[in-house]
Amino acid sequence: MSIVLGINAYHGDSSACIVVGGKLVAAVEEERFRRIKHWAGFPSESIRYCLAEAGVALSAVDHVAVNSDPRASFARKVLFAIKRRPDPQLIIDRLRNAGKRQSIQQELDRAFPGGGFRGQVHRIEHHLSHLASCFDVSPFERAVAVSVDGFGDFASAAWGVGEGGSVKALGRVFFPHSLGVFYQAITQFLGFPHYGDEYKVMGLAPYGEPRYLAEMRRIVTLLPDGTFELSLRYFRHHKERVEYAWSGGSPSVGTLYSDALVDFLGPARDPSEPLTQRHKDLARSAQAMYEEAFFHLLQTLHRKHGGDAVCVAGGCGANSVANGKITLRTPFRHVYVQSAAGDAGGAIGAALVVAKSSGERVPGGQMPHAYWGPSYDDATIGQLLDQRKADLSAAGCEVQRYEDDGELCKAVAARIEGGAVIGWFQGRMEWGPRALGNRSILCDPRRADMKDVLNLKIKRRESFRPFAPSILREAVDDWFEQDHDVPFMMQVFQVRTDKRALIPAVTHVDGSGRLQTVSKEHNPRYHRLISELKARTGVPIVLNTSFNENEPVVCKPEEALECFLRTKMDVLALGSHVITRA
Repeated sequence: MSIVLGINAYHGDSSACIVVGGKLVAAVEEERFRRIKHWAGFPSESIRYCLAEAGVALSAVDHVAVNSDPRASFARKVLFAIKRRPDPQLIIDRLRNAGKRQSIQQELDRAFPGGGFRGQVHRIEHHLSHLASCFDVSPFERAVAVSVDGFGDFASAAWGVGEGGSVKALGRVFFPHSLGVFYQAITQFLGFPHYGDEYKVMGLAPYGEPRYLAEMRRIVTLLPDGTFELSLRYFRHHKERVEYAWSGGSPSVGTLYSDALVDFLGPARDPSEPLTQRHKDLARSAQAMYEEAFFHLLQTLHRKHGGDAVCVAGGCGANSVANGKITLRTPFRHVYVQSAAGDAGGAIGAALVVAKSSGERVPGGQMPHAYWGPSYDDATIGQLLDQRKADLSAAGCEVQRYEDDGELCKAVAARIEGGAVIGWFQGRMEWGPRALGNRSILCDPRRADMKDVLNLKIKRRESFRPFAPSILREAVDDWFEQDHDVPFMMQVFQVRTDKRALIPAVTHVDGSGRLQTVSKEHNPRYHRLISELKARTGVPIVLNTSFNENEPVVCKPEEALECFLRTKMDVLALGSHVITRA
């Protein structure tokens, strides 16, 4: 029985997972321990957790799988350098980054002195890791698999067919053409400069109209074979040095668009400037262009390979708006997007590729839920509350422990119905960027003012960004226009017209909601809470947002308690303990 450690290192959302005997045991992102969003570097703390969860020492690990192979597409890299003659500093930076990825053994020795790792290090091509990360854990016996992102190992997209328990990459789009770079460049152009800000453009887009779609079509060209090209005059990444920071902290990316894009679209927005209708229209147009290109690729792949199922991965796999339209705009009827679709998830794909190559049987359907992170029992939580008794008393808080799950859920549901903002900390932490009912802040979705209440008390985020609904799986068809499993909030559906006024806090301006379906099988306590809320209000939905305050989602109970005390949250449910402000 082999033990495989999978890692995503030296890139945003550094992460680790561990696979034992072909089965996933644990997975977590480094940011949750380092407390820096999208932390980039070597994921030593994530590795430490995964080893502890599996109950093994580093010396017992047979293989380390890394979701990047600097040797991939080597001939293409050389040919590109000869033809394009990019800035020499660009080549030096690429070589330096490749060198960092080669130093896994040294990093392990440094992070675990005397750890005794004597296994093999495997470098798995970036997009093959993505394809495996979605197909190998999906419930499908056969599916088309698609990976779309910025860049990884000189490619920006890849696709293949998964069947017989494995997936093969059949085609790729290579550097410098990239839908991820297109979307990130427009994100920067709209005044959202931080790594990972693309979701803000998705949230802003419904406030606009696609008035600039013709211009976007001059920036991105769709090709007859289903792929796409960028008009490179509007970009810098292929010829100039663009600053990238990937090591030991918050990742950052320099400006990707060129002056020609400013000449073409008009002035870029400074982050301090107000958003105008023009910016909203640009956001809508960029989203429409991404969808055109994405569905063009999917339509072509369906014509070639058939089938009714598709798996999606890569950073662009987080485009939940596009994902929610796949069954409407393509012949595919079933969609799977794992909870960490981006580079963090590549750690799992790399690990499963290596597990299979070492002879392990990797069962499908391993990831129907996202709960692969750390958990803390009630005894540990009780000790924390005893230690912080003076602080809780000074804040006017009362603590009550519920021995019965039903009573706990009834008490919390009553507070939600009464308009309270609830911190909900339960079980194993979620894998991926979304809070999915274990590290969540919960509220009543029926209150039209709840978005403002949340932003005032805790979030302080842009008014155009929507909050999400968690809904009982069995109630989806009654409330949404599509009826599918969406356990990871990776698809956006339209709320039924007659239901929108009933849940204004989670219905976006275009009538949509980025839903999470909640099943009794995979999260019984969360399912019971929502069921209790339904019994009180008739609505089988709770507003769910991440448990944090401009920081990574909380991991430990002490982080949840600190967030509760420094904000105006009303109630904190830590396991079976409920802390209430007087």
